[in-house]
Amino acid sequence: MSGGNSSCLTPGFFILNGVPGLEVAHIWISLPFCLMYIIALVGNVGLIYLISHEQALHRPMYYFLALLSSTDVALCTTTVPNMLCIFWFNFKEIDFNACLAQMFFVHMLTGMESGVLMLMALDRYVAICYPLRYATILTNPVIAKAGLATFLRSVMLIIPFTFLTKRLPYCQGNLIPHTYCDHMSVAKVSCGNVKVNAIYGLLTAILIGGFDIICISVSYTMILRTVVSLSSVDARHKAFGTCTSHIGAIVITYVPALFTIFTHRFGGKNIPHHVHIIIANLYLMCPPTLNPIVYGVKTKQIREGVIKLFCKEKEALDMK
Repeated sequence: MSGGNSSCLTPGFFILNGVPGLEVAHIWISLPFCLMYIIALVGNVGLIYLISHEQALHRPMYYFLALLSSTDVALCTTTVPNMLCIFWFNFKEIDFNACLAQMFFVHMLTGMESGVLMLMALDRYVAICYPLRYATILTNPVIAKAGLATFLRSVMLIIPFTFLTKRLPYCQGNLIPHTYCDHMSVAKVSCGNVKVNAIYGLLTAILIGGFDIICISVSYTMILRTVVSLSSVDARHKAFGTCTSHIGAIVITYVPALFTIFTHRFGGKNIPHHVHIIIANLYLMCPPTLNPIVYGVKTKQIREGVIKLFCKEKEALDMK
């Protein structure tokens, strides 16, 4: 294929069609997603602020939580504003390169989120199984290196998505039946062979999600063994109580993800396409929305930090 023909088969822009079949309900669909986005922003930015300003929260567990909150803010901001523009203003066009950039960030940040949850499981493993060495094992440099390694893993594994997608010829139009640029949704618009894209996408999911789930499972197996071996019932309850928020975050993240993967692979023909699109959006929005709520409700130190922060603000206002 000549360079001229190749450029002709690369569209200048794509059209994101929102939720196909439910165009008349776009305004109503947008309302819960807008509310979830506001909750996600306020909750996660609030957590980051609290952890950075409250000395009692300057511990490895909360540093990882701040990293998770930062990832969640970036993830929902990558998709929701564009989605709301489609729903509210019918702004459906997205530049080809902007679409590839959005695709990269969506998949990179979901991989980063999975990696941070894995690091938080390792944090709980060290805290419960090696409590006396916790502070010497998880030092600030170790935490920074672990976070950087997780980020680089996601970047290096997701970068090929953009090249694999950009090389494809797009001679079947430029309409994407989705609210954001997802790897396979964009690839399926192509008239070329997307087998390599599908295989690499599955391989990446296994390398990131599969590896993280194995690490989380092994960590909690070791944690359970340690907790069960404790002689005191109160000690068992207290030790496992520190894990409940993290377990909630794992469920919130992986259940929608696994449901999305299995419905695409095995139930694609039986489930309407608009259901796939809504589930895909919930998969991206549920963790950023619910994680701050789960940690705020379940973690005593965060609740106390919020109360302390409000008391300080009230005192400052009274002094004025």
